[in-house]
Amino acid sequence: MTASIITIGDELLIGQVIDTNSAWMAQELSKHGIAVKRRVAVGDSWDDIWRALDEESLHSGIILITGGLGPTADDITKPLLCSYFGGKMVVNEQALANVTHIFENLYKKPVSPRNLKQAEVPDNCTVIMNQRGTAPGMWFEKNGKVFVSMPGVPHEMKGMMEHDVIPELCKKFQFPIITHRSLLTAGIGESALADLIQSWEENLPPHIKLAYLPNYGMVRLRLSSQGSDDAVVKETHQHFQELLHLVRDYLVTDRDEPIESFMGRLLQSRKETVCTAESCTGGFISHLLTSIPGASAYVEGGFVSYSYAAKESLLEIPNELLIEKGAVSEEVVRLMATHSRERLKTDYSIAVSGILGPDGGMPGKPVGTVWIAVASKSKMVSRCFHFRFDRARNTQLTAVNALNMLRLLIISPPSSA
Repeated sequence: MTASIITIGDELLIGQVIDTNSAWMAQELSKHGIAVKRRVAVGDSWDDIWRALDEESLHSGIILITGGLGPTADDITKPLLCSYFGGKMVVNEQALANVTHIFENLYKKPVSPRNLKQAEVPDNCTVIMNQRGTAPGMWFEKNGKVFVSMPGVPHEMKGMMEHDVIPELCKKFQFPIITHRSLLTAGIGESALADLIQSWEENLPPHIKLAYLPNYGMVRLRLSSQGSDDAVVKETHQHFQELLHLVRDYLVTDRDEPIESFMGRLLQSRKETVCTAESCTGGFISHLLTSIPGASAYVEGGFVSYSYAAKESLLEIPNELLIEKGAVSEEVVRLMATHSRERLKTDYSIAVSGILGPDGGMPGKPVGTVWIAVASKSKMVSRCFHFRFDRARNTQLTAVNALNMLRLLIISPPSSA
């Protein structure tokens, strides 16, 4: 029993909104052994949505739909589903009570006729209550297939998936055990990594698949398998341990997590703190660190010192050094790292300064030139990078490399400094 995901909305097709729903849904479904066979995005077109329902029901037994359940004229999913499954619209009293409660008690205003219509649902669906919004979800069954329609608002959809949809699917169907084990490497490219583990990969059993997922200077490796009992889990674990040994010199984490999450766990386990001094990244490194729950235990704060004046006033970088060496220099980032750590009294600091583009390059310092320094009370490491992409990707690469430099500083023995 596989699943298809249909996301609805013109905004998805023109790139105005990025479809994060499908990725999250696929991850959650996989945890419960529900394999996603297809993902389809369609616009707010009656004919296109109808065809998508027909097409996906040929491929999957579970069709999950998000979007088009709002109160405006372009939200056509609900009347279309009513017609598709041959029902008629009725007011669901529980949904009506939910809409009324939200408007009268939370918004402190009466419910408009337009919003009252959100309590109307096809009479042949099972209503899924929306604990986080006004639009109810709908569960239909036809010819042994399950169709579930949910709001496109990610927060609302996730609530329904977690509390209602996935539990009900697991009650209704028997799913295989799907196992994923992931690790993250740094300091080695995808092709070199493939050469390193070639012999091991060639001897993997056919039912265990290896995927290479390169991103921002790092490579994630994922082992995936599917079976009917726990034996496949144990077998996958054994091969994963072999893989960990092979890539040990480049291993960042043996979990499916970004480097900022690993750094949070590392710092928290050591009861140590970090601060940042950022120029070209404008606070992005701090954003990554503090995006992890519990970051207050190890992130003390940071400085965004973009201009010369800010570097002088916030971090006491001498004006004559800035004039002589320039902001994008080893001397400046090392001083930024030292002064930020001393001011905030942290165990570690990260400092970055660079030219991320698309303009600003100069002789000897082309666009993409970035200096990074990481420091502790007893050690400091600085390095110059030359990135070659657009501003957004150069920013990401700067942040990820800075975090990895801090990781290496922390785990390296004192004698290597």
